[in-house]
Amino acid sequence: MLVLVVPSVIGGIAGALLLRWTPQSTFDLLVPFLILFATLLFMAQEPVQRKLKTAHASAHQSPRWLAGAMLFQLLVALYGGYFGAGIGILMLAALSILGLTDIHQMNGLKNFFGGCINGVAALYFIWARMVYWPFVLIMAVGAIAGGYGGAGIARKIGRTAVRRIVIAIGFGMAVSLFVKLFGKA
Repeated sequence: MLVLVVPSVIGGIAGALLLRWTPQSTFDLLVPFLILFATLLFMAQEPVQRKLKTAHASAHQSPRWLAGAMLFQLLVALYGGYFGAGIGILMLAALSILGLTDIHQMNGLKNFFGGCINGVAALYFIWARMVYWPFVLIMAVGAIAGGYGGAGIARKIGRTAVRRIVIAIGFGMAVSLFVKLFGKA
């Protein structure tokens, strides 16, 4: 599985470079589509995980399957370095292509590869001086507070309600950005 680190790192850096070279106007056009895509991936997460968990163990270990999985992971990492949201579902699909069936093992690998992708992209953004540190501090405080507070609330309202809220927010953001985008046109 460590062979997927290489496309993860290369794709993460390539996605970060692509983001830097993307004009703001082009990125503004893409964001509603990217948010919609990530929301749809989130909606598909449970069915995909159920399918991967119940898939029979057919070990695809040929060089062709490995090359395909590496190419798929490269594309996932490219998307992840550029935008990030929803890469977990895509990586689960890549791991299933390799014949993995243990969802816990797959989630661990997905988190490791996601760390590789986001880590190299973050390092590039820092190196390229694209990080506005006062916003990082505000976002870090918000993420920590949201992580602690949100976890308690999520436990109280239940997994299904949390999923519905996340999906509603995702669709709401996408629709709002589409209206804003096409309202300008």
